[in-house]
Amino acid sequence: MKNILVTGGAGFIGSNYINMYATKENIHIVNLDKLTYAGNLDNLEVENASNYTFVQGDIGDKVLVKELFEKYRFQQVINFAAESHVDNSILDPSAFVETNISGTFNLLQNAYKLWMEKPFSLKAEFKSARFLHVSTDEVYGTLGKEGLFTEETPYAPNSPYSASKAASDFLVRSYFHTYGMPVVTTNCSNNYGPNQHDEKLIPTIIRTALNEGPIPIYGDGKNVRDWLYVSDHCKGINLVLEKGKLGETYNIGGRNERENIYIAQKICDLLDKLEPRKNRKSYSKLITFVNDRPGHDRRYAIDASKIEDELGWKADENFETGIEKTIQWYLEKYKK
Repeated sequence: MKNILVTGGAGFIGSNYINMYATKENIHIVNLDKLTYAGNLDNLEVENASNYTFVQGDIGDKVLVKELFEKYRFQQVINFAAESHVDNSILDPSAFVETNISGTFNLLQNAYKLWMEKPFSLKAEFKSARFLHVSTDEVYGTLGKEGLFTEETPYAPNSPYSASKAASDFLVRSYFHTYGMPVVTTNCSNNYGPNQHDEKLIPTIIRTALNEGPIPIYGDGKNVRDWLYVSDHCKGINLVLEKGKLGETYNIGGRNERENIYIAQKICDLLDKLEPRKNRKSYSKLITFVNDRPGHDRRYAIDASKIEDELGWKADENFETGIEKTIQWYLEKYKK
């Protein structure tokens, strides 16, 4: 039985990953989650599975993390745990530094002590060990109207959130180059789908529309993001974990560039059909432009050629198919 540590597994992406892969044979998943506002055990569908264990705790807790590594002797670590909301990082960056940087360091150091005799020398029982660090395309900064982020794009983070993720990426990289640690990193574009926290853009648009409130869109609504359906991201993560080249970074993107105003309009159009307003007016009449946030990057877009060509990954959903599934899921959630 292979013991796997999944951090942040009660959050959006982590819970989707666990729900998809906890049924695999010969693995035991230990889910370490602090259960901040963004973590919710209701996201998980595996509570009673014999090969699943939940531990409430902080990845920055040195005593707890050390105890877990000693008890379970993890063969793999998948680090989803992160503070991830840009607006919150602008208001108070401290939690982002503590979790995203110090927490990642704590995981790396414990994995190093468990797995390795010395630099570049893995213990025999950990020859196939892997540490996968989940990151974001926001570490690359912002793009102009043309071009895509590749794995060679220089880092240029523009918010406290993205700066903290960039720092954690560099820590992971350093453990490969300095110690020969078996690490891989994934940088993803904007995720959407089931279990995403209400504060994020797409759930906010859906929830606000259903509540007949003003749908807030920053600035002129022309900011562009590359949207990735969460199950496609999870499949990419698992592929990198199993087949990725050690020390490498793999960008995972959906090739679905959309302006924020298009996102809002598309959701409103679908809601008009699926859950019409009582006054029969379009939900799009609720779209309201608000003052832009500080340091708001204009455009993100990922070139996913490396993971597609080298590992055979391909997104199953385009934005139009994925957003309809997402809206259906949230309609069920908000009707409960």
